[in-house]
Amino acid sequence: MAETPDRGARGLPGGKPKYSIFSLARNAASYHQDWQRAWRAAEPKAEYDAVIVGGGGHGLATAYYLAAVHGMTNIAVVEKGWLGGGNTGRNTTIIRSNYMWDESAAIYDHALKLWEGMSQDLNFNVMFSQRGVLTIAHSEHELREMSRRVHAIRLNGIDSDVLGPEEIKAFVPTINIDPSIRYPVMGGFLQRRGGTARHDAVAWGYARAADDLGVDIIQNCEVTGLRRKAGRIEGVETTRGFIKTPKVGCVVAGHCSVLAAMADIRLPIASRPLQALVSEPIKPVLDTVIMSNAVHMYISQSDKGEMVLGAGVDKYNSYAQRGSFPVPEHMIAAAVELFPILSRLRMLRHWGGIVDTCPDASPIISKTDVKGLYFNCGWGTGGFKATPGSGHVFADLIANDRPNAIAAPYSLDRFQTGLLIDEHGAAGVAH
Repeated sequence: MAETPDRGARGLPGGKPKYSIFSLARNAASYHQDWQRAWRAAEPKAEYDAVIVGGGGHGLATAYYLAAVHGMTNIAVVEKGWLGGGNTGRNTTIIRSNYMWDESAAIYDHALKLWEGMSQDLNFNVMFSQRGVLTIAHSEHELREMSRRVHAIRLNGIDSDVLGPEEIKAFVPTINIDPSIRYPVMGGFLQRRGGTARHDAVAWGYARAADDLGVDIIQNCEVTGLRRKAGRIEGVETTRGFIKTPKVGCVVAGHCSVLAAMADIRLPIASRPLQALVSEPIKPVLDTVIMSNAVHMYISQSDKGEMVLGAGVDKYNSYAQRGSFPVPEHMIAAAVELFPILSRLRMLRHWGGIVDTCPDASPIISKTDVKGLYFNCGWGTGGFKATPGSGHVFADLIANDRPNAIAAPYSLDRFQTGLLIDEHGAAGVAH
C-alpha cells in the first residue's frame, strides 16, 4: 500500500493557543468564558491564489493540506451555509479501508493512516475510535464472495479477519445468530483498525488548523457563477461579490453537478437521498460497528448512548435532505431481527443527506477542460471515511496541476476510456 502520508506542518505552527489539559484547567477558572475563537470570521478578499468551494470535511481538509503540506496560505474556503452543515454533519461516521479493488484500497487506506494521527496533527480531539468494523454475511453465496474479497484486501496489506457465527457472537454478545431468522448470520469479516469519529469535530478541527495557517474561511457565501475566459478559470461569482483566483477546487458533494453546470460541464453523477436515524440513548451495548450489505443496514452506538442506524440510498434522484418511509422501515426490521434488544427503543431523530454517486460507485478527483478548475465529488455513501485522504490528494492535485498515483485512477477520463473502478460489484454498497 501507499507510504506514510506527508502530514506537513503539524500542531498549529501559526501560533494559535493549543488545546490541552492545562488550557482546560486554566479556562475553568474563568468559567470557560475566555476561549479564543476557533477560527476568524473572515471577509472575502479581492483575490486569492486558490478558492475551495464547499466548507464540509473534504473542502476544509483540502484547504488545510494546501497550507500545511504545499505552503499555499493565500486561499479561501467559501461555504453557502455554515461549516459542516451538509453531508459532514449528516453521516453515520463509519471509517474503514477494507475495499476490494487496488485503487479503492489505496485511497481509503491512505485516509485511514491520516485518521490515525489526525487529532495530534490538528491539536483537536476528533474522537477517532478504532472499535472495529464487522461486515456480516447472510448466505452461503455472500460468505464465499466475502472470502474472495478478504484475500484481495489482504494482498493490499490491509487488515481483515474472517469470523464464524460463534466468533461473531463472542465479539458482539448482543447479536442474534439463530439460524432460523430471516437474515441468518453465516459469518463475517472484521477490520479492527476501522471505527468511527465525531463528524462535527472533524470539520471544526480542520477549520481551526487551516485558519491558524492563514486560510480565510468564509461562511454564508454562496457561489453563483464561475467566471471563465479563453478556457481558463478567472474567479468565482458569489453572493458577497466576485473573487478573483486562478484555481478553483469544487467539493460540494450532492450539488457538484449544479456547480459543474456553471462551467458547462456535465458530470456522470446521480444525487440521491441517504437516510439515517438515531434512537433514544441507552447504556453501552455495542462497542463496534456492524454492517450488512445484503439488507443495507449498518449500526453503531454513539458516545452519548444513541444507536446510530443507516440505510442504503433511496431509489430516486433528489436534492431533498429527507427520505421515504419504506427505506428506514426495512432497515429497522433487519436491525431488530439481528438485535432483538432494540425492539422497544424509540426513534429520536431521522434525517437524510444528499449523496453524489458515479456509475461505478467510485469518486471523481480530477482536472477539467477548464484550466484551473478541479472537481472532487462522487463519493456516494463513502465520503466521510475518505475525508483526510480525499483532502490530501485533492490538495496535491490543485497545487501541482497533476494527480498523484493515488488520485490518477479517479480522473474524469475513465468514463471515456472504460477504466472504471467498479466498487459496486466489489462491495455491493459503498458504505
